[in-house]
Amino acid sequence: MGKAFDIQSIMEFLPHRYPFILVDRVLEIVPGEKIVALKNVTINEPFFQGHFPGTPIMPGVLIIEAMAQAGGVLFSSEQLKEKNGRLFYFMGMDKVKFRKPVVPGDQIIFEVKILRQRSKVVKMAGIATVDQKIVAEAELMATIGEKT
Repeated sequence: MGKAFDIQSIMEFLPHRYPFILVDRVLEIVPGEKIVALKNVTINEPFFQGHFPGTPIMPGVLIIEAMAQAGGVLFSSEQLKEKNGRLFYFMGMDKVKFRKPVVPGDQIIFEVKILRQRSKVVKMAGIATVDQKIVAEAELMATIGEKT
């Protein structure tokens, strides 16, 4: 089993900050291979004010964004020396499926694996589960941007 990261360590890898950092902890990381991360979903999330009043459901696009952020930690942990001030950009998603709603009180576990990697582009497959049941899955692509 690889190293675990808390939120402070995650913020060293991702440029996202509140309210848009959607990964709370990395449980396991095997650089160049896979990551297991989690998000605690609470009623305090700003998106629940409007999605949906009286029936709070986490937007599916944010579940995929959180999955992509977990993948970003995986990719950037491998590319850290090369990264040097560069951002990672979400390029695309395929085979996206939503299986069950995610609600306040759920804990989403993301498992993201690298399928293919070139010097600046990575293709990953991710699965999001709550209570060991799949809630979403997708294939994701990301790239390292130019220096800012």
